[in-house]
Amino acid sequence: MLFLSVNVLYKISFFCLCLSPSSVLGYSLYNKTDFIIKDTLKKNETTEAVLINEVINTKNSPNEEKVQYLSELTKYGFKNLFTQFTYNSTLSYSSQVNPNAELYMQDYLTSHKKQLIKMQSWGLPYFNLIDNIFKQYGLPKELKYLAVIESSLQTNATSWVGAAGPWQFMPGTAKNYGLTVNHYNDERRDYFKSTHAAARMLLQLYKDLHDWLLVIAAYNGGAGRVYSAIKKSGSNDFWKLQYYLPQESRNHVKKFIATHYVMETRDLLNSDHSVFYQSNHTIQKKQVLSEIDRKNLFKQTITGKYLSAVIAKNLSIEIPQFNLYNPDFDNKIIQEGKYELMLPEEKMKLFLNNKYQILSECIQIILDDNSGPVNESKKIEIKKGKKEI
Repeated sequence: MLFLSVNVLYKISFFCLCLSPSSVLGYSLYNKTDFIIKDTLKKNETTEAVLINEVINTKNSPNEEKVQYLSELTKYGFKNLFTQFTYNSTLSYSSQVNPNAELYMQDYLTSHKKQLIKMQSWGLPYFNLIDNIFKQYGLPKELKYLAVIESSLQTNATSWVGAAGPWQFMPGTAKNYGLTVNHYNDERRDYFKSTHAAARMLLQLYKDLHDWLLVIAAYNGGAGRVYSAIKKSGSNDFWKLQYYLPQESRNHVKKFIATHYVMETRDLLNSDHSVFYQSNHTIQKKQVLSEIDRKNLFKQTITGKYLSAVIAKNLSIEIPQFNLYNPDFDNKIIQEGKYELMLPEEKMKLFLNNKYQILSECIQIILDDNSGPVNESKKIEIKKGKKEI
């Protein structure tokens, strides 16, 4: 009898729940929608993986229909560099590029701008060849500048660890992507064949990382280190995880962005590289704090191996804002051993309460950076007197 009563009560309760659209029907619809979204994402990722695996395994460029699919897919990989996913030469650079890029690449421009400007002319045939091949794989045209920072576009470029050719393939990696490497024939130095292989490798990395800045870092330091940086930082945004990467990999991305800027922006030879953007005939200099704003900030002299990105992350401040408060932070604290940190009151309190934890995290990143094995593309040596960039 008790069992029957419980059953009756259960049925009555269930009936009441069914009369409540907010508690039952709404819940069902939410779960159904959630399922559809997840199912669609899973389907897209599966289609992408199958197609890219097919390209890599067959070692052939895809047909026109598949190229269109890949083009739509891969253009979103520059979402953390360009506001519209790609660069438009008819618009000002400042209106399109992530503001983090300015200070990030300024020092590289100082050293290599003139050399890169010269390459605009003599490198044009190579750029056209790479563009045509990458187009066959649905890859963004911006990626051709990776060959500039890898080898200065030189087929005879050879690193001390044995990476060779314009795309700096190690022998094993080259063979994996369809190139012949032996005593008689080294296709790593064949511009046409090695660029096809590079396209397949870039697609493979993109399938796993879905961000071209991360792909460029992985091309230099290996995908494993990028995965580790994502895990440690809790983000797959390059600007948030950059200091969890080895310094060489960070610099590789810096070189890529700077090279793209020089190659795609005209009339730079006589320009002042300390002024980065020019649009509508009005030069926009780097933003600085007014005296009133500076007086409202709290100051604290700090010493130690702090990193701006780590401080900003722990205080939930965007890097451009932190740089505005504390210009040239990383360089000055390294050179002078101290820095007068400036922050709003609540952020300064948060920093002082957690400064030892933040410092510990910074030191750990520096130690990880210095203890890693030498990368295969490190210290590229250009034969016949070509300068390294």
